[in-house]
Amino acid sequence: MCPQLEHATTLETRSNPEGAAMPLAAKRAVRGGVLGNYVDQFDIFLPIIALAPAAASLYGAENVATNAGLIFVATLIGRPLGAAIFGPVADRIGRTTTTKITMAGVATTTLLVALVPGQALLGPGTLMSILALRLLSGVFIGGGYTSAVPLAMEWTVPRRRGLVSGLIMWMSPWANASIAMLVFVLLGVLGADRYSAWGWRIPFLLGSLMAFAMLIYYRKYVSDAPVWKRTAKVPNPLQDIFVGANRRPLRQVFVMMTGMWLFTNMALAVLTGQLKTDGHLSDQGVSFTMMCATVVSAIAMAGCGHLSTLIGRRVFFIGFGVLSTILAPIVYLAIFHQTAQAALVLLVVSLQIVTVSVYGPIAAYLTERFPTAVRSSGYGLAYSLSIVLPALYPYYLPPLQQALGDQEAVAALLALAGLLVAIGAVAGPETGTVAS
Repeated sequence: MCPQLEHATTLETRSNPEGAAMPLAAKRAVRGGVLGNYVDQFDIFLPIIALAPAAASLYGAENVATNAGLIFVATLIGRPLGAAIFGPVADRIGRTTTTKITMAGVATTTLLVALVPGQALLGPGTLMSILALRLLSGVFIGGGYTSAVPLAMEWTVPRRRGLVSGLIMWMSPWANASIAMLVFVLLGVLGADRYSAWGWRIPFLLGSLMAFAMLIYYRKYVSDAPVWKRTAKVPNPLQDIFVGANRRPLRQVFVMMTGMWLFTNMALAVLTGQLKTDGHLSDQGVSFTMMCATVVSAIAMAGCGHLSTLIGRRVFFIGFGVLSTILAPIVYLAIFHQTAQAALVLLVVSLQIVTVSVYGPIAAYLTERFPTAVRSSGYGLAYSLSIVLPALYPYYLPPLQQALGDQEAVAALLALAGLLVAIGAVAGPETGTVAS
């Protein structure tokens, strides 16, 4: 363990003794981290699921898949910008204050998407408006988890960090499942035409309301952890992360997180589109299948978080990376050779388990990789910079598909993702508390 990491861990252990009951302030911060991540993830996945049935109506019948991908990419690219902007702010003025600022931004931009005029009024301006708002929303989301997640982890003792990390990160599939369920119900109640005309706005309105609710929660109940309050502040956290003492952890985690984001894009965004466009499932069928898959993967994610405390984070990520390199491509290809609905759902569930469940321990791992003084900057940049290359898949996936085949290219990228996770983990130290 590096001296800076050991120093940070020692401080946090002293402020939260292992045998002591979790104080009320800690419970509130952890609750905020868990629920806040749900709101962030709900907002992130809205374009993938909620806008998909209305894509032709919103963007035009041509290049539907490309336009939908661009909107998702705009959100993801905004997140590194948000991490770079708000990470140093959180390190200098506090995690709680920064969380409140960013949550207000998420609430406002999501509300504005819900109010964007349709294509009949704006024409191409509808697509451009949604793209711009999603980019801005991504900036605030990137700033939000840069502050809220380290805040929750700083209030948590080492022996509980894996589980708390799993509970924070499992909100991603729960948010995904919630949107899928909501869209499934709305399509059934409204029908495809009315959903395309105006029903798609309902999930965005709901997302905005939840973000405003979290803003109120943080204003009333959450405060910064003692470990941050007594830590000397660094004048330029970004310099320390990019060229200073913590540049090596950033590079190492960048490799591992690039693989994890490839998992996300291939096993969620691309899979959802291919299930629909290849004629395997209707819009409602896709929503139902992804809802089932993400509920199961949420449980697996929480379990993976706690498992990393028992066996060590490094061991977990190496093992998961190796297994997913083998299993993920096989499962993905099997999905498109299956016609029975029940078997198809089971395979999609299996794919989520062997790919995105890897996120379970990541909140704990990234928190432990960077010292308190630059933790938000390190966490946010490590988590967000690695988004960029995987997020550009609408540009490099089509040529690969022409060379390898539609599903085979995705399977190859899933194998690459597993390798990157394993290689990144091998290059880093053990950070977790290994149970005796």
